[in-house]
Formats: sequence, structure tokens, C-alpha cells
Amino acid sequence: MPAKDVYHDPVRAALIRDGWEITHDPYTIPIGLDRVFVDLGAEAPIAAEKAGRRIAVEIKSFRGPSELHDFEQALGQFVFYRSLIGRHEPGRELFLAVSETVYQMTLRRPIVEIPLRDLGVALLVFDPDREEIVRWIP
Repeated sequence: MPAKDVYHDPVRAALIRDGWEITHDPYTIPIGLDRVFVDLGAEAPIAAEKAGRRIAVEIKSFRGPSELHDFEQALGQFVFYRSLIGRHEPGRELFLAVSETVYQMTLRRPIVEIPLRDLGVALLVFDPDREEIVRWIP
């Protein structure tokens, strides 16, 4: 099992604060003899607008020497996981969780916005210090 991202616990706390129940930590996808691990799985049993909704969340900190390289890796992982989730548990939505700083400084750059939009990457933007979800971008 891979190591937890530096923002794992703040995202987990932010989801709980937002009314989500953490159901998997990590969310495991078995395919044949192999397994992959998405950081979190959650369900929303409480709020009417979210009731019954199931999500998986892959958390990325973008702390490497190149933000674009970090993005390329995160995007590839996101597409890979989304494909497998679609086969394993149709109806569960995958979100890429990034801090507000990464969202503003990296993900809003045109070279990054274009593939995010073209590939339909859903984002969960969070504040790691306040452990709050800032925005959902479907």
C-alpha cells in the first residue's frame, strides 16, 4: 500500500466536516490479481442534496520540483483510477483533491486547464489549515 499524502488527514477531516462518511481509507480497487489504492472512499448519508452519493478521492500535494510533472502524474493516475472505478463500482465518482494554493497557482494555468476540462477531471479544492472544502468542481 502506498504512503499517505501529506494532506491525507486534512482532506479526511474536511470531508467529515462537510457531512461525508469515510467508508474506505484507502479505497481498494481489485482487478484480477492486482489491486490499486485510491486515498479515500466516502458516502453522503445525511445531506439531502448528497444523500446516497458515493465518491473516491485521490489527494495530491504537488510538492515535486516541477508542478507540470506533478500534474502529468496526477492526471495519468486520475484517468487510470477513474477507468477502473467505472468497472469496479459504477456510480462512484472520482475527485482529485488539491489545496487552494495548488488550484490557484497551478491548475488555473491554461496548459493545465485544457486537459482538466477535456478529460472531465472533477476537483475537490480544500484549505489544509482550516481542514475545509473550499469548492467542488465537477
